[in-house]
Amino acid sequence: MSEAFDGGAHLPAAFMNPGTSSFSEFLGMVAPDLLPGNRQLPQGVSSTHLTPEATTIVALTFPGGVVLAGDRRATSGNVIANRDMDKLYRTDEFSAIAIAGAAGIGIELAKLFQVELEHYEKMEGRSLSLEGKANRLATMIRGNLPMALQGFVVVPLLVGYDEARREGRIFSYDPVGGRYEEHNYHSIGSGSVYARGALKKLFADDLSEEDAATVAIQALYDAADDDSATGGPDLHRRIFPLVDVITADGHRRLPAEDVARLATQVVEDRADRPDGPRAPVR
Repeated sequence: MSEAFDGGAHLPAAFMNPGTSSFSEFLGMVAPDLLPGNRQLPQGVSSTHLTPEATTIVALTFPGGVVLAGDRRATSGNVIANRDMDKLYRTDEFSAIAIAGAAGIGIELAKLFQVELEHYEKMEGRSLSLEGKANRLATMIRGNLPMALQGFVVVPLLVGYDEARREGRIFSYDPVGGRYEEHNYHSIGSGSVYARGALKKLFADDLSEEDAATVAIQALYDAADDDSATGGPDLHRRIFPLVDVITADGHRRLPAEDVARLATQVVEDRADRPDGPRAPVR
């Protein structure tokens, strides 16, 4: 641990200065060894299976907001490492982040991003714009590039309600910090190809909030149907996807009983129609 946090009687001078509005920049100056991207693997050690892999995440917009949903499974090779993992993180009142890829590094990145936004609000007396949040996250992912090159690739998905434009927006990233705005819907993770097909089929411009949540669960069901690393609704263990909704009223997680009701309906409907709902031919 850095000498700056060795538990001395007095805080280092850096804590007493106004400094930067970026917490990651501040940490880089005071204790750079605590930043995830500055860690080095021992030579000759493989990164394989050192941390579980978090998998499929989906997001879609609806009039007045955006829905973010994730399955609960984490895998280590062909082993299910965790059945009820939470991959969605509220980052502030009007945004949330979800992770796919190396779970340990992804969780650390998500929590560091939460602190980054809180630090900015305290220093500047206002919150970042959604564009600003997306750019800050891109910079932090770029800082993780050394770890990505060693096999710990983290690919987050950022969603939020843009108060200026009065709409939900979705931002995706590549492992080197490239930032891309996605329109209407997007998915990441090992089951993303299958989930995106379902989203493309079921998305409509006039979805209600509950319909958007149902579409997200349908997409995760299709991903789990073809991707062994994605967990579907588990009616026996009562493990269901997590669903976050962000609107002009802020961020909230759908109650577990509501998600259970929607997921159970999806599973029961698939008993009659295993290939899922179909879009009209014309």
